[in-house]
Amino acid sequence: MHCGLPVREVLQLLGEATAGLKGLSWRKSRYSGKIGNCVEVAKMDSGEIAMRNSRFPEGSVVVYTRDEMAAFLAGAKDGEFDYVLG
Repeated sequence: MHCGLPVREVLQLLGEATAGLKGLSWRKSRYSGKIGNCVEVAKMDSGEIAMRNSRFPEGSVVVYTRDEMAAFLAGAKDGEFDYVLG
């Protein structure tokens, strides 16, 4: 069991959750290097935006709504996250 659910149900839920990720066109910034450690994004059929690490394409994916991604991009453009680089 996991999270109080039988393993079969957990696997079914995971399959349903990842079904929307199949066949996505992943893109990364042209500023990304060629070492394969880049952030990639893809637009899902649902309109949500998926994000992953290109070094581990079969690994975890984080999914954001359009509003969440718009807020993040606006903050990045305004320099709100520059402190993490310095």
